[in-house]
Amino acid sequence: MKTLTKGNPIKLILLFAVPLLIGNLFQQLYSLSDTIIVGQTLGVDALAAVGSTGSIQFLIIGFAQGLTAGLSILTAQYFGAGDYQKVRQSFVTSIVITVIVTVLLTIFSLTFVGKILDLMQTPAEIKNDAQTFISVIFASMVVLMAYNLLSNIIRALGDSKTPLYFLIFATIVNVILELLFLLVFHWGIAGAGFATVLAQGVSVVLCIVYIIRKLPLLQIEWKDFKTITKKSLGKHLYVGLPMAFQMSIIAIGSVLLQSALNGLGTTAVAASTAGGKIDQLA
Repeated sequence: MKTLTKGNPIKLILLFAVPLLIGNLFQQLYSLSDTIIVGQTLGVDALAAVGSTGSIQFLIIGFAQGLTAGLSILTAQYFGAGDYQKVRQSFVTSIVITVIVTVLLTIFSLTFVGKILDLMQTPAEIKNDAQTFISVIFASMVVLMAYNLLSNIIRALGDSKTPLYFLIFATIVNVILELLFLLVFHWGIAGAGFATVLAQGVSVVLCIVYIIRKLPLLQIEWKDFKTITKKSLGKHLYVGLPMAFQMSIIAIGSVLLQSALNGLGTTAVAASTAGGKIDQLA
């Protein structure tokens, strides 16, 4: 834990922000490695299948990322104010909201993913692979949500370096697992999805272990959940939902663009996927 309310503001902001910048870079490398390995091992159609799901992932998972980032704002405010009881209440409130949203998003995404792919004019030759890949990701929504929540909560307590270390480690694990699942086990496009989820799962475990060992303030018990009030839930939703919808609204543009691109065929989708990863990295 590190308070950001004492000391030189510029120095504090830079030291906190630089790991976030590097983390964004590794997040892109995480995605880029998927593209390279899938393209080199499974071919153009598989690359297009993965690429065609990017905007849908952004739409659903972006909502989750925005929500957990918003929820952690209140945790950070309470920590900065030195109100540690409110920090614990904020953490358990965030957990409850995240669990409920995770269940709803998982049910919604798995129920309508096929119809969404059809509406996006996904080429017939890649639709099955695209649906397989994205279904693996959506079925494991709990892992993605857990990592985003825990990493954001750790940052809320002034530590932006530790989540970065976990992300770097997860990126390495992801590459190793993808090579293993695709080249050794021959699991195809589903293997790429499993590798992504399992690597993210490693990050979740690391976050939990770190909290248990280093952050006693976040070591909650069942009795802490009794401190949740309607006012606390409302306050967190008031901050979290606008950030979640903001991410989803941005993603709608990507979905519309992807729909138009899908109409140009598999080769165009694969080309855009490869080029898009370089653009995102920059």
